[in-house]
Amino acid sequence: MSKDEKVNNRATDSGIEIRPLYTLGDLEGFDYDSKLGTPGAYPYTRGVQKDMYRGRLWTMRQYAGFGSAESTNERFHFLLGAGQTGLSCAFDLPTQMGFDSDHKRAEGEVGKVGVAIDSIEDMSLLLKGLPLDTVTTSMTINATASILLLLYELVAEQNGVPSEKLGGTIQNDILKEYAARGTYIYPPRPSMRLITDTFEYCAKNMPNWNTISISGYHIREAGSSAVQEIAFTIANGIAYVEAALKTGLDIDDFGPRLSFFWNAHNHLFEEVAKFRAARRMWAKIMIERFHAKDPKTAKMRFHTQTGGSTLTAQQPENNIARVTIQGLAAVLGGTQSLHTNGFDEALGLPTTKAAKIALRTQQIIGFESGATDTVDPLAGSWFIESLTDEVEAQAWEYLDKIEAMGGAVNAIEEGYIQEEIEKSAYSYAKAIDSGEKIVVGVNRFSDESQDSPEVFPIDPKLAVNQIARTKKLRETRDNELVKKTLDDLLQATNDTTNLLIPMKEALRARATLGEVSDVLREAFGEYRPSY
Repeated sequence: MSKDEKVNNRATDSGIEIRPLYTLGDLEGFDYDSKLGTPGAYPYTRGVQKDMYRGRLWTMRQYAGFGSAESTNERFHFLLGAGQTGLSCAFDLPTQMGFDSDHKRAEGEVGKVGVAIDSIEDMSLLLKGLPLDTVTTSMTINATASILLLLYELVAEQNGVPSEKLGGTIQNDILKEYAARGTYIYPPRPSMRLITDTFEYCAKNMPNWNTISISGYHIREAGSSAVQEIAFTIANGIAYVEAALKTGLDIDDFGPRLSFFWNAHNHLFEEVAKFRAARRMWAKIMIERFHAKDPKTAKMRFHTQTGGSTLTAQQPENNIARVTIQGLAAVLGGTQSLHTNGFDEALGLPTTKAAKIALRTQQIIGFESGATDTVDPLAGSWFIESLTDEVEAQAWEYLDKIEAMGGAVNAIEEGYIQEEIEKSAYSYAKAIDSGEKIVVGVNRFSDESQDSPEVFPIDPKLAVNQIARTKKLRETRDNELVKKTLDDLLQATNDTTNLLIPMKEALRARATLGEVSDVLREAFGEYRPSY
């Protein structure tokens, strides 16, 4: 088969064959009520709100986080001033892995891929001057999610903002870390305890906070297909629900605060179909399997981020077009929140220029494209409805396999999900290498003479200052009080106490993120894959 013949064999990124023409016959037996219904009503295929963006646009939530808390705070204020409507924070690897900035394993990583947060003092600097009672904040954090959530709450309390007024999301999705990303600390089962304790804590204390963002984003970044992204993510969601129910929580006590986090890649129509299929599947699971009674429990609300792995270092300005297509797919698919990547993110952290272009891209989609004028504008398309059905059918096949293995935790512990992602990633890479999959500027239309773009600089002094601040904290706090609160936390790991309660007291006493994580390491151990 020639290169041109391979390219003409049209299929989605999931391998779903695309026919040259779709007709009414492709929807033979299609039932409007069970497949579509009306927007804002079960099965929510057409969106979770009846008026969608005619009521208000999605939250424009650009990702930020680098270096010190002060630097990230400056970027937050810049983005809000440019018209952003929600905050989104990245944390550096030591913070994600439960190490303070002065730990030997943090060397060379402080502030590199996100902001370093070691204590309540850092969180205070990160949030300085921000309207915590009105702005919502998303935090991409998993193994240490409960710690960052409590630090956020404590700083809000210091600023006179009651917990019930706080709005935002913690990712808190540890299962996908074992499957696709790797920033886990503890074994899966004690990690699930931290997650369900967070569900319970927020239901009582922070009712407007989304307690988990069940994430397909990183599964897709690791190389999964669109079908695998929703199948493996929904399988993880089922595992979280089952774990919470086992603790005695009612599905409608925590279900409305579950949220999802999806990727958006370049195949515009498959991405739209993916979002619509995922909503329909989740609604069916929550109603038919878990017997939810509150309609909010069945609504899959989600944030979307454009695909970082689709960005190219070659001809990086081409990424502006990619991000536009991906952002449009998210909007046509009914997202509640959106981050658009900077065009230079294949080279490093986004520069201020790239961040502003990415935000302006969302604003152009929202205010100029017409995509928001009517609800679910692609509904009823023979192609879209057929593709949505096919994506859903293939995703159910994966879910059935995972159920037969005993659920997502077992499937992860046995390495099944990881292996499926690796197979998909390998197939995709082969398609690029062979020319079957065209990537503009990489394997077609390349340009040898390229200008070197501006790269975001990281000041090495930021890490030095961060380490000094953390050491000073330990010298000036009441260390006897810190020891007592950490001992109380260790004791709580041996009973059924909600762990966030003693954790909050330790953090209030100015214990560090690393110290709290070390107590849990002592109690739970560290995870080492056996597959």
